[in-house]
Amino acid sequence: MAKMHAHRLLYEKTGRAIYISHLDTMAQFQRAFFRAGLEIWQTEGYNRHAYVSIALPLSLGFSSRCEILEFDLVSKVPLGEVPALLNRALPEGLRVLSCYEAERPFKQIRTLDWFISLDYDSGIPEDVETAFRSFLSPEHLIVRKPSKKSKKGYTELDLIPMVHRWSMEPAGERQLILRCNLAAQEPSLNPQLLMEAFTARYPALTPDFARYCREEVFQENGEIFR
Repeated sequence: MAKMHAHRLLYEKTGRAIYISHLDTMAQFQRAFFRAGLEIWQTEGYNRHAYVSIALPLSLGFSSRCEILEFDLVSKVPLGEVPALLNRALPEGLRVLSCYEAERPFKQIRTLDWFISLDYDSGIPEDVETAFRSFLSPEHLIVRKPSKKSKKGYTELDLIPMVHRWSMEPAGERQLILRCNLAAQEPSLNPQLLMEAFTARYPALTPDFARYCREEVFQENGEIFR
């Protein structure tokens, strides 16, 4: 069983930082701790390195307002001072919001709120909301998700039980905002997979550009996870 480490950061990943990979993001934080003079627990063994772990890997090109990073602080520094120290050492787009004691394991994360911006250069097509409601109306909606672990090269997911709530609203004549609460793990639903399945069914409703942002993380009882 994985160890639950003592301390966590809540941070944002926005702007140009959305193109920093998951592994490079962890490396950025490892360097930031060092530059800030904050000693954190290191892994054991021959190639020791400062330990950090991010709750849920974020897809490249996605932004987030609610990323959670776990570590063990060794330095005798008040947790309230850690965000400012790290923010001076982190690149643009990575910003620590708070540092706090961990209270529950990552495995208790159940859902994520997503903010999805859909841009239509020629204006929002008619009846997108009606089509999306129809898309999610069946009792089951099976799609294939690429998987390196499967001999077939994919796994099958039923999207219906993984979409817990959603809403749509226009933001001007050319932008549509989709907000949805999706399963986060065991299994997880990437919102890009949801949109790919939707536009495969309704190709005329494919946006010219889409942006994805995590807004909040929840545990099973619906409370915010920290």
